Amino acid sequence: MQMNSVVKKIGCGCALLLMLNMLSGCSTGRPTSAQPIKEDELSPVSTLVEGYGDIELPIEMVLDPDKSMAMRTDSFQGGIHVYRGRVQIGSLRDYMIASMRNHKWKLVGEASYHNSMLAFSKPNRMCMVVLSEDPTGILGKTQANLYVTVDVAAAGRLNPFGEPVTQ
Repeated sequence: MQMNSVVKKIGCGCALLLMLNMLSGCSTGRPTSAQPIKEDELSPVSTLVEGYGDIELPIEMVLDPDKSMAMRTDSFQGGIHVYRGRVQIGSLRDYMIASMRNHKWKLVGEASYHNSMLAFSKPNRMCMVVLSEDPTGILGKTQANLYVTVDVAAAGRLNPFGEPVTQ
């Protein structure tokens, strides 16, 4: 009987100490304020496709330089850009549509079966995006192939709204 009473007293004492410890941890006695986060401390949430300021992908997508190539001349800029990452095809598709719309691209076509293909346009630009499971066989990885063309010469003959400038 006495042993049972001692165990109860020890248990109550431990519970009381634990509660006091938890309560004292919440109250430091002096007010604290959150320090503002500096811009350079923020992690990026997206990455711009190389060479284009208006095409972005989630940060999880990483460029595969061995499968990508780009070309730039006085009148043309374009390329094939291959990105891979752990992103579901459906969410990547939705991200691409929203991101391109935010950058004033127009969705002009879409097709899907096992892969998804999205076609976007701007007055002097075209971007075709093919989303597929990564062909290397790595589960959970998605591949995004971006085929981009920019008519640099035509851009000089357009106003900021993408309309031809008449002379």
